[in-house]
Order: sequence, then C-alpha cells, then structure tokens
Amino acid sequence: MSGFNQPISGNDLARFSGPNTFMRLPSANALDGLDVAVLGIPMDIGTSWRSGTRFGPKQIRAESAMIRPYNMATGAAPFDCLQVADIGDLAINTFSLADSLGIISESYDAILAHDVIPVAMGGDHSITLPILRAIARKHGPVALVHVDAHADVNDEMFGMRETHGTVFRRAFEEGLIEPDKTYQIGLRGTGYGADDFTEAQGWGFQQFPAHDLWHRSLAGMGAEIRRDIGDRPTYVTYDIDSLDPAFAPGTGTPEVGGLTTPQALELIRALGGIRIVGCDLVEVSPPYDASGNTALTGANLLYELLCVLPGVTKR
Repeated sequence: MSGFNQPISGNDLARFSGPNTFMRLPSANALDGLDVAVLGIPMDIGTSWRSGTRFGPKQIRAESAMIRPYNMATGAAPFDCLQVADIGDLAINTFSLADSLGIISESYDAILAHDVIPVAMGGDHSITLPILRAIARKHGPVALVHVDAHADVNDEMFGMRETHGTVFRRAFEEGLIEPDKTYQIGLRGTGYGADDFTEAQGWGFQQFPAHDLWHRSLAGMGAEIRRDIGDRPTYVTYDIDSLDPAFAPGTGTPEVGGLTTPQALELIRALGGIRIVGCDLVEVSPPYDASGNTALTGANLLYELLCVLPGVTKR
C-alpha cells in the first residue's frame, strides 16, 4: 500500500472538513504517475429539461466524503493498487455548448496522452460525446456500456445535433463505438414514436428495457455482457436517471419505473474484469434533491466503478 494515495480517514479528520476532492483524495495538477484521474465537468447547457447538473461535481465530491476506501462486499481495495487523484474541473465555456464540447475533447486528448484512466463527474450527458471522440482517437472504436433511462439517439433537438439527447447517434455515425458491443440498460418512459429506441437496435445496439429488469438481479446480465465484450477496450457511461426517481430524484429528466440501487451495484460489480479505458457518471442535478441522496448515490457508483477498473486487487 505504501506510495499509493489514500483518502483521508474519517478517524483522522472529521468527514465534514478537509479538501473538497473526490473521497478526500489528494488533488493533482500533473498526470505523471497517476493510474486514474478523477475530474469534474460542471456543465448543464446541453440539457433539455431541468438544469442544475453544473453543480453535480461539487455535490458528488461533498457527499463522497462518507465513502471509506475498502469495499466490504467485494473485497476490492482500489487505493492499494492504483494511484488515484482528483485533477479538478475542466474549464468549460458556460455560455457556449459548442466551445465546451471542444474544450472537453481537447482536454481529454491531453489526459489520454498519459497512461491514465479518466473518471468523469458530470455534468449533463452531452459531455460523453467529446470524451468518446478522444477515447476513440487513442483506442479506436470501443465497446460501450450505457446505463440510462434514455437511448439518447435523437438526430437533433431544436435543430442542434450535439446535445445530451443525441450523443449515441453521433457516436455511432462517427464510428466511435462498436455497435454490436453497445449495451443500453434501463431504457424506459414515453416517446414520440414506436421507433424511438428500436432504430438503434437496427444499428446493432443491444437494449435492455427497465420493465424487463424489474424484480430481477442484474448480476447474470452483467456477467453475460462481460463475456460478450471479452478483452475489447470499453467505456462505461452511467446516467443517474437510470435509477428510479425514488432512489435518485435529483436529475434533469426523471422517469418512473427505473432500476434500484441494489441492481446498479450488481451490474457494476459484474463488470469486473472488463478492460475499462474510461467512465463517467452524469446528470446529477443537486437543486432537485435537497437531501443530497442523489449525489451520495452517484458518488458510491463512481467508487464501485473504481473497484472494477483494470488492476484492482481484492483483500
């Protein structure tokens, strides 16, 4: 364990104090020597309904102070074998979505010039498109695990082709992802037409609607996805609105009938062993959750993703 960054213990410094970094990890201005870089992308100008995700990274960091370093359920000890630090927030242009997407892509090019896995806190889901562009420039088309209430495959929204609802159509068109290794989990809600989700099935996307997952463990499905992906480089994008609003009300586009938090944990834990090259947790909107529970849930899901990254050992 010597030499690896560790979160500040709640027994050494009260959890309501200390640095506002993810899990109170050290902050870093340079990427040299890091295995994992946690960063915030505080943006909500790509959203179409309720704003507020610009406050997501700050609130996720605040709630993450509660999380301890060892996973008692799985035995994973990510900070004993990976060098992890919080590299702060990207300086997006809060008045321009187009500029912000360019900033994200260029920033990720710089991050990925190092041998580091980026773990992003959003921000609305539009951040994932420029991330995937940078990821594909380094790794080629990747497998994609996309957990979300929405397929985000619109052609355009209000005439705009790059928004939080068009991400995965653009990613498909641009060849950033492997269509037959793209898994969309938790889809549900109302639509504008019968083909709102099904068009993407024609591209090869594998879809798992929420109503087919009610009252089911997701461990088996996650294991099947893991076997199907094999050793391909994989990106994981987790929209907090995949969870039912009873568990995560603080989000921009809530849909009833979603996944439960135990299902979310089962799914992520089943992905252990996949060659994850990056991941994000998006659409946490603190103004719609006065309790902070949505950000707390998001912080825990990010921790669970850290626990399944390549190289993580178990106690």
